[in-house]
Amino acid sequence: MSGAPLMVVGRSNRGFPRRRINFAGFLICAALIAYAIYSQFHLGLDPCPLCIFQRIGIAALGVVFGIAALHNPRGWGARVYAVLIAVAALATVGVAARQLYIQHLPPGAIPSCGAPLSMMLKWMPLTAVIRKVLTGSGECSVVDWTFLGLAMPAWVLIWAAFLGSAGVIANARRSRELSSSGTAGFSGR
Repeated sequence: MSGAPLMVVGRSNRGFPRRRINFAGFLICAALIAYAIYSQFHLGLDPCPLCIFQRIGIAALGVVFGIAALHNPRGWGARVYAVLIAVAALATVGVAARQLYIQHLPPGAIPSCGAPLSMMLKWMPLTAVIRKVLTGSGECSVVDWTFLGLAMPAWVLIWAAFLGSAGVIANARRSRELSSSGTAGFSGR
């Protein structure tokens, strides 16, 4: 009789690590966005268009992590979140890698600075703006912040790759509840 409550507690806690990882991913993304805003308004580091796209990617990743933590699905629902996390993380890694590439171009190969993003959005179609931003401009090549020898897009790339990997692993793996023979038919949800 004393074993039954332990089984219920053990069974209900099996989904907790996935939820905890998703919530931690949400908090890390929120902290990254908070630091980006702090660096813009308090350190005076104006974001270039690629930086803004990286912020959007990290914010999207945080939103997916947050919804996954609140929803805490099992089975195929968790795998859907794994795919969404992978897409957001890969897009962010791609934009950060593009900016790192631009930052490492020789001085004569750097594209000239274009119009500010707000002006491009006002006068150009969205697809043309995205194409223009992803080609980069001179302002995207400026390295005005480093930590441990790495520029901000390198840190975004590292965090996006780490968060994407952790989110995919946590959400794509099969739940222990489904694989254990004694509890496969019973679920508290």
